[in-house]
Amino acid sequence: MATKRTSNKAPPPTSRQAPNPASGGSDKQTSGAPSARTPARASQGVASRAASAGGMDSDSPDVRAEAAAGRLAAKMAGTDQLARSFPSNAIKAAEYGRQGSLNPPQGKSEDPPSNDVSASTITETNVSDKTGNAADAGVNPNNAPLERVRVDSAGRALTTNHGVAISDNQNSLKAGLRGPTLLEDFVLREKITHFDHERIPERIVHARGSAAHGFFESYEALTDITMAAPFAEAGKRTPVFVRFSTVAGERGSFDLARDVRGFAVKFYTDEGNWDLVGNNIPVFFIQDAMNFPDLIHAVKPEPHNAMPQAASAHDTFWDFASLMPEITHMLMWVMSDRAIPRSYRMMQGFGVHTFRMVNAQGESVFVKFHWTPMLGTHSVVWDEAVKINGADPDFHRRDLWEAIEGGAYPEYELALQIFTEQQAQEFTFDVLDSTKIVPEELVPLRPVGRLVLNRNPDNFFAETEQVAFATHHIIPGIDFSNDPLLQGRNHSY
Repeated sequence: MATKRTSNKAPPPTSRQAPNPASGGSDKQTSGAPSARTPARASQGVASRAASAGGMDSDSPDVRAEAAAGRLAAKMAGTDQLARSFPSNAIKAAEYGRQGSLNPPQGKSEDPPSNDVSASTITETNVSDKTGNAADAGVNPNNAPLERVRVDSAGRALTTNHGVAISDNQNSLKAGLRGPTLLEDFVLREKITHFDHERIPERIVHARGSAAHGFFESYEALTDITMAAPFAEAGKRTPVFVRFSTVAGERGSFDLARDVRGFAVKFYTDEGNWDLVGNNIPVFFIQDAMNFPDLIHAVKPEPHNAMPQAASAHDTFWDFASLMPEITHMLMWVMSDRAIPRSYRMMQGFGVHTFRMVNAQGESVFVKFHWTPMLGTHSVVWDEAVKINGADPDFHRRDLWEAIEGGAYPEYELALQIFTEQQAQEFTFDVLDSTKIVPEELVPLRPVGRLVLNRNPDNFFAETEQVAFATHHIIPGIDFSNDPLLQGRNHSY
């Protein structure tokens, strides 16, 4: 009877078996070996890659883009790794019942491979005079001011707002297995009531906004015309928060409406906060603030059917326009492509009104403020806007966020038109009329500084929604003119 012949050689690797380096096998990965997308390989070196991806504060766009790409890739891989470490909740069953509420079991925890993984935005580590330096790992920079109101909740039970211990706030109390829900469920009522009242009313105008942190850097000292802190010396940097917005639409409306855009800048100066609350068009619809409520009521949706949303060319608006001849100049702007900007990064900004600058000797000059995007001013046409709104209603918001996250920081140049009161009296137009511009042929622009947006908000509601701008927020060195529309805005905001 023949016997089966054996061999001392190791069997060849199968499609599900990696080669054995000790046997001289190839280092090349086989089709069944773990791929680069498995958790082990995806998370390899996440912390080291994030740590080495510096340069987000660099002045070089190429360096910033490379650094941002490395950190974003590391953040994505680290987030995937962290998510895979929690495939299920092993103690879910122990969460219910009285004992579960009074003595909740300790759940599983994992340390993220880098701080970026648990951050809302990688730009939160960018340094500014307002937010300070990046915090040390594991340190909450807000701890110190919060110590006086901090409560240690470790080992405490889940309770209602009135301190009653409960085991569950995720399921409503029902009559039977499938309901109906009982009115006596005070936990449900408390949670819903709290939810219904947690939001502030949206703005009447400029409800839909997007914002970013950054800095303003002065090109030169302007002490000859103003004692305002941001212009005290060449190279001085002042932290800013900038909010862009549409005007007529509601908070959930689309970005590419044909509309005026808000361009509001809050300067956190050495002598208080200064708000330069402007638009992307240099003139306005009306001359007197008395007409402002009527204008906004006219541009809002029709009262009988609440249409159209975020649009101005409808009957009530045209009825208002027909009664206000001074609106003609603004109509030429708002019905042009200027009212459909390609991006907030490619949009001009204007203070609209004539302001005053005052120096240390009490001498004043008139000024008008102009923001010019360094990427140039670009718009889309109406057919493009319609398609973009259908595909991505958040187009402008997404564009701004992703540009900053990617290290392509939006930048604008601030220029001033400066003229004296005597010059103003010699003009053939009224410089206090917000429906008119001051021609640059008569008063050329003087570049005085640049604005750079280099950090996204950490919390949209707490920052972008709750930020409040007002034209009467000024600092020493900035003053008002007698523009009646500006005076009305000072009273209204």
